[in-house]
Amino acid sequence: MSERLIFPDAASAHDVLTFAGRARTVGDGSVRLRAEAGTIVLTAAPLAPRGLFDATPTVLAMRALQVDPELVCDLVVDAASLSAAADDAAALVLPEAGLAPAWAGVSPPRGGWEPVGAVPAATLASRAQWGIAAVAEALPADPGDDVVRIVRADVWGAPDAELAGRPLGAAFAAFAMGFIGGEEDARMLSSGVWTRFTLARGHVLVRGPQRVGLTPVRTTGAAD
Repeated sequence: MSERLIFPDAASAHDVLTFAGRARTVGDGSVRLRAEAGTIVLTAAPLAPRGLFDATPTVLAMRALQVDPELVCDLVVDAASLSAAADDAAALVLPEAGLAPAWAGVSPPRGGWEPVGAVPAATLASRAQWGIAAVAEALPADPGDDVVRIVRADVWGAPDAELAGRPLGAAFAAFAMGFIGGEEDARMLSSGVWTRFTLARGHVLVRGPQRVGLTPVRTTGAAD
């Protein structure tokens, strides 16, 4: 019998399926499920590099829900493979096999977050829509996968002044994952190289901005 995730109510189980459905339309379509102490954290990667020379920023979307207190797990599944249990509206059936995407090995810090500002949700929405239009305008007719990745990396990886210099992809993730739902400010918190945008419906975590180009040459050897 397939393993199940047991939630307090049917609404919570439906919430997970909604998150998974949005993850299928952006990124690689996989979802990380990490549960302990009665909380399950759902993570998807709307944007993530594929390969050494891919300049796409790492942008994660997260949402936390209550779950069976006895459940302890940490696995990545195909979002399309999660399904509702036929005999229990508050349960989801897990697939037989998991996945191992590269982004799942990049874990943001759990602590050390310090407030660094706020951005109106309306600004996130408008910047995301601007970026979507910019990607569409820059793509040629019938582009290949490599061209699409280069264009998306250029647009979504660019530091944006309205996001306090963070990559524009943070706005895209908040918009594409349905985290923007009303008039609120997204709180910005920073820990090391990571920034977290916290909204009522979820969190967006972005690593960067990345350094572009060569680093300065350092002098070695004894000083004169």
